Amino acid sequence: MADVENPGAGADQGRHTPWHTMTVEETVKQLKCDEDLTKNGLSEAQAAARLAEYGQNKMTEARKKTLLERIWAQVANVLVGILVVVAVVSAIRAITADNSDDVVTNWIQVGIIVGVITVNTWIGIVQEGSAEKAAEALKNMLSSDARVIRGGKEQMLPAIDLVPGDLVLLGLGDKVPCDMRIINSSNLACQEAALTGESVPIDKIIEEIEIPKGGNPEQTPLGDRCNMTFSATLVAQGSGKGIAIATGDHTQIGTINALVSQVEEKKTAVLEQIDTVSKYLATFIIICAIVTFLIAFLSTGLSVIDAVAIALVAAVAMIPEGLEAIVTVTYAYAVSNMAKENAIVRALPAVETLGSVTVICSDKTGTLTQNVMSLTAFVTSDARYKNDVNNKARVNTNFVRDDKFLSERAQHQKGKGRKEILSAGGSTDANRKKKMSSFHYGVDPEAVSSTHGTATEATTDEETPAEPVEDSAAGESPSTEYITSALAGGILCSKCVLGDNGGREGEIGNPTEISILRAAYFGGVDIESLKNNAPIVNEVPFSSEYKFMATIHDPVSEVDGSGFDGKYIVHVKGAPDRMVPLCSHQAKGGDINTLEPVDKDYWTEQIAVLSSHGLRVLALCRGSIDKDSIKPDEQLGQEFVNARPEGKWLTIVGLCAIMDPPRPECVSAIKEAHGAGVRVAMITGDHKDTAIAIGHMLGIVDDKFSEALTGPELDAMSDDDLRSAVMTHNVFARASPQNKIRIVKALQAEGQVSSMTGDGVNDAPALKAADMGVAMGKEGTDVAREASEMILADDNFATIVTAVRQGRVVWDNLRKVLLVNTPINNSQGLSVLFGFALGLEETPLTAIQVLYSNLICAVTLGFVCAVEPAEDGIMNIPPRRVGKRLIGRYLFLRIALGTVILTASVVGSSFWARSLGYNLGEQRAQAFNTLDFGAMSITASARFAYNSSIHPRIFQGNASLWYSIAIVAVLQIFLTYTPGLNNTIFGMEPMDGTQWGISILFMIAVFLIMEAEKAFRRSLKAQGVDTDDNQDEFIFDEHVEPASAGTKLLPPGASSLNLSELDK
Repeated sequence: MADVENPGAGADQGRHTPWHTMTVEETVKQLKCDEDLTKNGLSEAQAAARLAEYGQNKMTEARKKTLLERIWAQVANVLVGILVVVAVVSAIRAITADNSDDVVTNWIQVGIIVGVITVNTWIGIVQEGSAEKAAEALKNMLSSDARVIRGGKEQMLPAIDLVPGDLVLLGLGDKVPCDMRIINSSNLACQEAALTGESVPIDKIIEEIEIPKGGNPEQTPLGDRCNMTFSATLVAQGSGKGIAIATGDHTQIGTINALVSQVEEKKTAVLEQIDTVSKYLATFIIICAIVTFLIAFLSTGLSVIDAVAIALVAAVAMIPEGLEAIVTVTYAYAVSNMAKENAIVRALPAVETLGSVTVICSDKTGTLTQNVMSLTAFVTSDARYKNDVNNKARVNTNFVRDDKFLSERAQHQKGKGRKEILSAGGSTDANRKKKMSSFHYGVDPEAVSSTHGTATEATTDEETPAEPVEDSAAGESPSTEYITSALAGGILCSKCVLGDNGGREGEIGNPTEISILRAAYFGGVDIESLKNNAPIVNEVPFSSEYKFMATIHDPVSEVDGSGFDGKYIVHVKGAPDRMVPLCSHQAKGGDINTLEPVDKDYWTEQIAVLSSHGLRVLALCRGSIDKDSIKPDEQLGQEFVNARPEGKWLTIVGLCAIMDPPRPECVSAIKEAHGAGVRVAMITGDHKDTAIAIGHMLGIVDDKFSEALTGPELDAMSDDDLRSAVMTHNVFARASPQNKIRIVKALQAEGQVSSMTGDGVNDAPALKAADMGVAMGKEGTDVAREASEMILADDNFATIVTAVRQGRVVWDNLRKVLLVNTPINNSQGLSVLFGFALGLEETPLTAIQVLYSNLICAVTLGFVCAVEPAEDGIMNIPPRRVGKRLIGRYLFLRIALGTVILTASVVGSSFWARSLGYNLGEQRAQAFNTLDFGAMSITASARFAYNSSIHPRIFQGNASLWYSIAIVAVLQIFLTYTPGLNNTIFGMEPMDGTQWGISILFMIAVFLIMEAEKAFRRSLKAQGVDTDDNQDEFIFDEHVEPASAGTKLLPPGASSLNLSELDK
C-alpha cells in the first residue's frame, strides 16, 4: 500500500453522518453552527478556527517512489545477481591477467554485462505505471474558487480555504467546490455522470430524504441523495445555496482519491511467471556451474581460479540476458498494433493480462452507450416511428414507420402492473419518497394508475392491452414537413441550444430536451428558421413541481395548419401523466390537421410500454387561445395550463421515447466476446430497469443472466453471498464506487480474471483494483485514464475485443519466444558442461561467444516469434485456466527436446572437428556456428505451434524470419573471417568448407527432429489429448482454488470507505 502523507486531515468531518436524511435545521445543529448560518454564514473567526481544525480543502498525495527505489525494484533478482558476480570476477581477471588478449576479452565481457543490466533497468523504469498521476488528475478536477457568504457578506475566496459549515452559492456552470447539503434550490440541477453514472443532470431538492424503516442511510446511492451536491461535479442548470459538510479528503471524490492511492499494484501473470522461471533457472544454473567447476578442477587439473572462471562461463551461457528484452519487444509490438486499433496501453505487461480476461466489467454510460440522450421513437395515436440515432446525414429517412417497434412491454416487465413498471422505469416520478429523479419530466405512478379509474392495476393491464395496428405503411418515412409539424412542440417549446452540426460541442440545456432538437435536426428540419418564424410570445417556465413547460407563439401555417386567425398556438411539453388528463383530443397519426377524441387508456399503456424498456417519455401537446386572453409581458404560472376554464383543452400529438442508446458496434463485440468465453457485466449508477433494458439490447441479459442487482442490495449482502451473486448476474445498477470494487474483488475471489471498463471518476478505484483497467480516451476523465492500464482512444467497447485477441496472441508468442530462447541458452551452458564431461580439455565456447549468441539470437530470432500473427481460431477457445503458466507440460518437453538436440549438435560438432584434426580455435568456430545456425532451425519450427513448417506457409505472414536469418548468417560469416574479431575477441579461427558442411548438416537435423515432434503432437491432439496444456496442471502451474468461504473482500457500506489496503 502506498503511504499517504496527510498533514492536515483534521477531524472526521462526520464521515458517517447521514446528511441527506437531515433537515436543514438538523444539519446546522450537527455542524455546531449558529442558528443564523443559513442567512449570514460563518464569521471570519469561526472560519479560521474550522480551517485549523479540519485542514485545507485539498486532497493529500500518495508517497512517490524515489529513483533509487525504482532502480532497485528492477535489479533485485537472482539472475541479475549472478550477472553482477560474473562481471565482478571478469573485472578481477582483467586486472590480474598477464596476457593483453585476456585483458581485452574480460573487459569487453564486463562491458556487455553492465550494458545488458543497464538497458533492461532503463526499460523497466520507463514502462513502470505511475499511480501518483491518478491522484494528480483528481486534484485537477477540483474547483479553484468559491462564492460564499461569511459574516453576512458575499465574497469570492480560494476553494482551498472552504471549511465545513461555509454557506456556498452555486450558479450555472459552476464547479461544486466541496460536498454540500442544499438549503435553497432555484431549478438547480447538477451533472454528476462522472461520479454517479447518471447520464442526465440531477434535480436538487431541499427536503430530507426519507429512509424506509430499518434501512441503512449509508446505503442510499449517491445518485439518489438529491439534496446533496458533490465536489468536482458541475451545475447544469439553475442556481442554489448549500452548506459545506465535507472538504478535502472527506468528500466523495476525496474518498476515491484515497482508494486510488491505496490500491497496491502487483505484477501480471507473465512477469510473475518470468520471475518463477528465473528462480528455477537460477537453481539449475548454480547446479550446472558447481558440477562444471568440480569436473574442471578435479578431472582436468585446472587451478581454482581457472575452474571458477570456466564455471562462470557456463553460468553466463545459461542466463537469458536477452529474454527480458525480447519479452519487452513482444509487448511493445503488440502495443504498437493495438494503438493502430485505438487501444493505448499504458503499461506493457497489461497486454498479456487482456488475453486471460474471463469477465469484462463495464460501465454503461459512455462506454456501452453513447452518453448522448437520443430520441429513439416517436409514438402517435396509430403509428410508431423509429429514429436512426446513428445516421448523421440530415434526411427525413432517419425516421421510419415501424408499428412493431417497442410496441410490447419488455420481456422482463411482462406480467407486471403499470404502477410497478412506472415506479422502477426510466420515466419514474421525481418526487416519490422525496427523491428527485435524474429525469426532469418523471411520471407519477400513482397518477397514471388513477387515470384509468379501475379497481386494480393488474386488471387494467390485462383488459386494456395495446391495440394491434395494421402496419400498412411499414418501412415508409414521413416527409420533412410532417416531422417539423409533429416535433414542433419539442423544438419551439425549448430554450435549449443544439451543438455544432447537431453534436454535443457547444450545446446548452437539458440533454433530454436537446434529444428532440437533435432528432429534428437530423430529420432535415430547419430549426433556426422555425424558431425565427415562430418566436416565443410568452411562456410558463419549466418547474419540477408541475413538470411541464409551455410556450406561446403566433401560428405558422406550414406547422399549425389554417384556421387560427386571431389566436395564439400554445405548445406544451411535459410529463405524459400530467399532460394526458389535460387533453380532449389527439392528433390522428400525429397529423395536427386531423383530430379525434383522446384515448387516455391507449396513451397510458404506451407510457408503460415505453417505460418498461427503460425509456424516458415526454408528451408533446398543443392548443390554441385567443390573442386577447393574455398579454406578452404577463407573468404566467402553472394555472395557465392546468386550471383553464375550458378544462381539457389540449391535443396530444405524440410521445417522445428518449434514451442513451447502446453503441451499435457493442452488440457484435459482446457477441464475439461470448464466443471467446468472456462474460460481459454491466455496472452502472443508472436505474435498474434502464440497465436491464440496455442489457437486453446488448445481449448481456439473457435467460441465464436475466436479473439485475442494485447497489443497496449488494451492500446488504455478505461477502460470500456477493461472490455467488456476481457469478449469476451480469447487470448491477445504482452502484456506488465501493460496489464496483467489491464486485471486482468478488470475481477475483471466485478465480476470475476481471477487466473493469469505465470513464468516470467513480470508476477509478475499480479500474485500479481490477486485473485490467480500461478507460475511455475521448469522453473519459483524466482520473479514469490515469488509473487504468489501457485507454480506448475511440471510446469504443468493441476495441476491447481486439485487445483481447491481441492479448492472446501475446501469450502464444511469449511461449514461442521461450521455445526459441531457452534451448539456445541452455545448450550454451550445457555444451561447456558436457564438453568437459566427455573429455574436452578446453571450453567449446568462449564467454564472449556465449554472450554474443545470447543477445543476437534472442533479439533477432526471438523477435521473429514476438511479431508472429495470430493463428487461426484464437478467438474460438475459452480463456486459459487461471493459474496457467507459460511453460506447460508439452512446452516443457519441446524446450527439453530442443535443448538436447542443440547441445548434442554443438558438442558433437566440436568432437567431430577435433577428430578431423582442427585446432581449438577452429573447434570453437565449429561449435559457435553450429549453435547459431541450429537456433535458426528451432526458430523456423517454432513459428507454428501445431502446423508444419515444411510447407509454403513458412514463407508467408512473417517476413522478419528471413530478415533475421539473413542478419544472423551474415554476422556469423563476418565474425568468423574478420581478423582481430575472430581470434582476439571471440577466440576462434576461420572455418573451411568441410566445417560449414558439418554446421549445415546439424542445422537440417535440428529442424527435422523438431518438426517430427510437432507431427506426433498433432496426432495426440486428434485423439483428444490436452496438448495445449489448458486443462492439466504441470509443475510450473499455480493451483488456484476460489478463495475460501468467509474471505473478507471489503467492508460493507455504500459510501463511507475506511480501507487500509486494496490489493490489485
